[in-house]
Amino acid sequence: MNLLAFDTSTDRLSIAVQAGGRLHESTELVGQRHAELALDAIDALLGVAGLDASELHGVAFGAGPGSFTGLRIATGIAQGLALGLGTPVVGVSTLAALAEPSGAQRVFACLDARMGEVYCAAFERCPDGWQAVIDPEVRSPDSVSLPTGQGWVGRGNGFAAHGERLATRLGAALGRVEPDAVPTAAAVLRLAAPRFAAGEGRDAASALPVYVRDKVALKTSERR
Repeated sequence: MNLLAFDTSTDRLSIAVQAGGRLHESTELVGQRHAELALDAIDALLGVAGLDASELHGVAFGAGPGSFTGLRIATGIAQGLALGLGTPVVGVSTLAALAEPSGAQRVFACLDARMGEVYCAAFERCPDGWQAVIDPEVRSPDSVSLPTGQGWVGRGNGFAAHGERLATRLGAALGRVEPDAVPTAAAVLRLAAPRFAAGEGRDAASALPVYVRDKVALKTSERR
């Protein structure tokens, strides 16, 4: 299948294209310029892959959690492309995308949610993919849900922002930590591909963000 995937949930613009059995990908640190750069970057990578957009069989995107603005951009692009091309769409958890390339059996995925909180989830690798043993949640680093057992690999910039507090909270459950890990479009594509193959792609209107949190910023009184 010819597939396009992208993730704009962090300060990086990550794009991946699967064409003719080959994977092409690009990741660029763009800050908050996703909306400005995404479509041109997608066209450029399709060109590298030697693929016209009309030849795509599916569009996948990082559905969240993550930056609210980034998730809205990704959703809008996915909806527009899927509607215009008549292709199915699949939204993939950004936290699952953090787990995918780890090479580990157990991953505690954690993204900085700002406002003193983190987005997190725990995944175990199974024969047919990943199973969430703790569903995505937004918590303070001192109150994240605790996975059972040991040897959990902590991945994501939540550990860069709140490493000591998370280490204290997770205790002996936590093995190594990879604080520089970010969700990538390549991981989104790998997770989406079997879902497309199984006929789980949805229509454009079904492309929706997963915010987890319903609040963008603290009130003045809360900041104080």
